[in-house]
Amino acid sequence: MTQKRCFAPVVDANTRILVLGSLPGEVSLAQAQYYAHKQNRFWSLIGDVTGEDLPGFDYPTRLQALLRHRVGLWDVVAEAQREGSLDSRIRNHASNDLLALVESLPHLAAVAFNGGTAARLGMRALQDAVGRVEFISLPSSSPAYTLPYAEKLKAWLALRDWLTEPPAADTPSSRAR
Repeated sequence: MTQKRCFAPVVDANTRILVLGSLPGEVSLAQAQYYAHKQNRFWSLIGDVTGEDLPGFDYPTRLQALLRHRVGLWDVVAEAQREGSLDSRIRNHASNDLLALVESLPHLAAVAFNGGTAARLGMRALQDAVGRVEFISLPSSSPAYTLPYAEKLKAWLALRDWLTEPPAADTPSSRAR
């Protein structure tokens, strides 16, 4: 089996939502880009969440747009053996240090898992963060998960609740007049 490695996280100090996938697929690895497979709906889904035409942007602009909207991106699996791109083929995996990343992001409010494998492995790795951030399980953006786009989007739109930070309790806009 071929050893596969994930990419570096896409985050900054303002990240409010962290979207975690499992491990990049063959096309993504070949192009060194998150969600590079044309049939993967990630960029369309997150674009609909943010209101940006992310599929129409080049890759560096997509990443900049994510950060502008306070959305981070990474994978739960640091490296693993896998033939092909299916999560069910992941073997002998090593996890990323998700807890360290979560603890390093001062504005993080939610961790969203892109698919069942990411949720299963990620929630286990982040059990010590329970209560500090919300966990959101999303239907996979992968073409292998055949749920219709409209149904995937309905679930993904829940991320909008986390895009903005509520005003602090002592700001004028939050006080009753």
